[in-house]
Amino acid sequence: MPKCSPCASPWSSLWLTSFVILVVQSVISSSYSSSSTYQRTAAGGKRPGFLRRTLVLLDVNTRSPIRVLNDNFLSLQLDPAIIRDGWLDFLSSRRLVTLARGLSPAFLRFGGKRTDFLQFNNQKNLAKFRGPGPDYYLKNYEDDIVRSDIALDKQKGCKLAHHPDIMLELQREKAATTQLVLLKEQLSNIYSNITITARSLDKLYNFADCAGLHLILGLNALHRNPDNSWNTSSTLSLLKYGAGKKYNISWELGNEPNAYRSMVGRAVNSTQLAQDYAKLRTLLQSVRYYNRAHLYGPNAGRPRKNAVVLLDGFMKNSGSVIDAVTWQHYFMDGRVKKAEDFLKTRLLDTLTEQITKVTKVVNTHTPGKKVWLGGLAPAWAGGINNLSETFAASFLWINTLGVAAVQGIDVVLRHSFFDYGYAHLVDQHFNPLPDYWFSLVFKRLVGPKVLAVRVAGLQRKPQPGRVIRDKLRIYAHCTSYYNPNYMRGSITVYIINLHRSRKKIKLAGTLRNRTVHQYLLQPHGEGGLRARHVQLNGEKLLMGKDETFPELKPKVLRAGRTIAMPPMTIGFYVIKNINAYACRR
Repeated sequence: MPKCSPCASPWSSLWLTSFVILVVQSVISSSYSSSSTYQRTAAGGKRPGFLRRTLVLLDVNTRSPIRVLNDNFLSLQLDPAIIRDGWLDFLSSRRLVTLARGLSPAFLRFGGKRTDFLQFNNQKNLAKFRGPGPDYYLKNYEDDIVRSDIALDKQKGCKLAHHPDIMLELQREKAATTQLVLLKEQLSNIYSNITITARSLDKLYNFADCAGLHLILGLNALHRNPDNSWNTSSTLSLLKYGAGKKYNISWELGNEPNAYRSMVGRAVNSTQLAQDYAKLRTLLQSVRYYNRAHLYGPNAGRPRKNAVVLLDGFMKNSGSVIDAVTWQHYFMDGRVKKAEDFLKTRLLDTLTEQITKVTKVVNTHTPGKKVWLGGLAPAWAGGINNLSETFAASFLWINTLGVAAVQGIDVVLRHSFFDYGYAHLVDQHFNPLPDYWFSLVFKRLVGPKVLAVRVAGLQRKPQPGRVIRDKLRIYAHCTSYYNPNYMRGSITVYIINLHRSRKKIKLAGTLRNRTVHQYLLQPHGEGGLRARHVQLNGEKLLMGKDETFPELKPKVLRAGRTIAMPPMTIGFYVIKNINAYACRR
């Protein structure tokens, strides 16, 4: 038997080694299609693992949406406390209406903790219902309000006003005094009734209608008969007045009914609440103008034990009566002192757990019923001074919108658009705060169709017993159809970078080599996370002197360019002209 010649072995080994190296390199270059990590030749002597952790590959499923939300997904809330502190009289402000119109289309929920202390009085404008004010200016102040109301009555269509600076300054002083009274009531759990007059309802509806918002009015569920059944007298009077004025209003009954025992020492169980909602539905059907009006509820509190029990019983007995299930969520109490607490991933992840609890109950009794987050704020009790109205709180807000959309929450109602506490979008000088600017950009760019995101290289392999919580959060939607700058088929990706370092995102798959419009939002000024101003692509966002919005100008990133996210920032990225099948219809 012949033997191999030893002379040929060195050349054969060298050729074989070269062939193997070539094959390995070709496999590595195409590894994205078959692997969840991205790899390239290490530069500067850095180990391959370094690149895997700093470069993230991003792709989006453009074939079909995973959720289709309400067109009014991002909506607003006003607290009834504005009747007590007097700000209701200033909802006709042209600037305030302009700011609200910027977030339309949306729902406007008029409700909150004091919903269950509202009493309707069918009278036009009685000074005794206006609440307290400092004696030295009360009479002149009231006279100014009456003169303003007379001037508004002469207008046709939207009734808008420009209030003098001195009048606004007096109102801010009055509101500050009243807020102390309201806070004392909240801490003592002893609440006084609030009268909503016919004139008050006129002003509220005028604001919503002029701003392009659909009003949802909360009714007092604690107005009870001696046998604990719901007293409908005030509600019937309100319905008749609204029908006579042809006000297009949707309705809800009560606010956090699971907390009634701690608030007023009287409990309303799920069976009684279901009967109350059935009675309200019958009442709406008896008033011809509202016989097809929408009804939402039960507006339960955070899904802890007693709230889940109430929601379960209510859905079992009366789930078919309502058009959507509403509940509330607050992330923290008022004792938080650091801006960095708003960026904790464990805090951001609590919403997913709460949504799971609520949807489980709803799907058990009424599968397919729409679920709304009917009251959402960073913190309870009106928020946290010098924190809830800063850039730091916007991480919670945008992550909430992203999580809620992916989980199929149909509408998110933000508490509060104006006035109450420290969690509002617009301050008492009618200036937009960071969460307002984020909401405006979201409304302009993000549509109701939610897309699945595919990410590679986002995090290292978790160790046994350790939970990896993502600090780079990525969500994708079809671009809003209301935006004239982008054709149908465009995609909007919004990214939250909670890291203290810059992160690079490379568009891959169907997004590869596409032109991208960047809307990068960062804090403006020296306050950092505590800043009350926002810059878009380096330009500070401010309302114009003529009460117009600034132009939201994108920064164009050339096709194939890597997205660089600065530390602790939020960015919106529109991939235009991609003609995504899911977004064309």
